[in-house]
Amino acid sequence: MSERAAEVTAQPTPRTRRRPARSIRLIAGVLAATLFILPLLWMVVASLRPLGLPMPLRIQWWPDPATLSNYRAIFHVVPMARYAANSVIVIVTVIPLTLLTTSLAGFAMAQVPARMRDLLVATLVAALMVPLMAVWLTRFMVYKWLGVLDTLGVLIVPGLMGSSPLYVLIMFWAFRRAPIGSFEAARLDGASAPRIWWSIGLPQVRPALMAVTVLSFERHWGNFLDPLLYINNPRWYTLPVALQGLQQLHPSDWPLMMAGAVVVTLPAVVVFIVAQRYFLREYDEGNPFQ
Repeated sequence: MSERAAEVTAQPTPRTRRRPARSIRLIAGVLAATLFILPLLWMVVASLRPLGLPMPLRIQWWPDPATLSNYRAIFHVVPMARYAANSVIVIVTVIPLTLLTTSLAGFAMAQVPARMRDLLVATLVAALMVPLMAVWLTRFMVYKWLGVLDTLGVLIVPGLMGSSPLYVLIMFWAFRRAPIGSFEAARLDGASAPRIWWSIGLPQVRPALMAVTVLSFERHWGNFLDPLLYINNPRWYTLPVALQGLQQLHPSDWPLMMAGAVVVTLPAVVVFIVAQRYFLREYDEGNPFQ
C-alpha cells in the first residue's frame, strides 16, 4: 500500500501541470506589457526635459534637469483648458448615446427571425468595409441639414447612430449569448420589450457594455479628423486638434509637444486600466464575456 501511495503521489496532478503554462503566460504578458509601456514611459520622460532641447541621441531614462514647466506652458501656447472641456463634453454625451443606441439595436436584432437577423448582420459587416473617406461628403450634408456644423454637435450626433457598426455587432452577439428562456419568461409574465431590455437584457451583457464604453471612449477621445472637417470655429476644437496646434506653433520644441501628448494620452490609459480591472474581476467571478 505504501508503494502504491508513493506512485500516486509522484504522478503530476492537473494543478501542477498547469503551473508551467501559467508561468509561460505570465512571462509573455509581462513582455507584451513592456512593449506597450516603454513608449509611454519615453513620452513622459521626454516631456520633463527643459524647453528648447532637441531629442536625445540615445535612450535617456531620466532627464537632468527634470522640469514640469512644459505642462504649464502648453496651457499658454494653446487654449488647452477649453479644448479639454470640449473633449469632456463630447465624451460624457456621446458615450451614453452610443450605449443606448447600440444596446437597443443589438437587443432588437437578437429577437427578430433568423433570416432578417442574418440580413442585418451582413449589412453591418458591409458597412464596416466602407472606407471612412467615402462618407465624409455624405456626413457633411447630413450635418448641414441637421444644423450642427461648426458646433460640438457634429462630434455628438454619431452617438445617435451607434458610433460604429462594430459596436452594434458586439451588443448583438452579447444578447444572442444571453439565455433566451429569461426573455421568454418575461414575455409570458406580460413584460414589454423596453422592460425586458432594461431589467433582464442589460444586466446580462454588462461586460459587452463595458467593452463598447472603452472602444467608444478611445474612438471619440482621439477623434482628430472630424473636428478638422466639420468645425471651423477654434472655440469648439478638441484635444487632438490642440496637439496639432502645438506642432504648428512649436515644430521643433519636442518637450512641449510630448507634454501635450501626455495630457491627451493619460485619460485613455486610465480608462483602459479601469476597464481591465473590471474584466479581470468578471473573469475571476466566472462571468463569461457576454
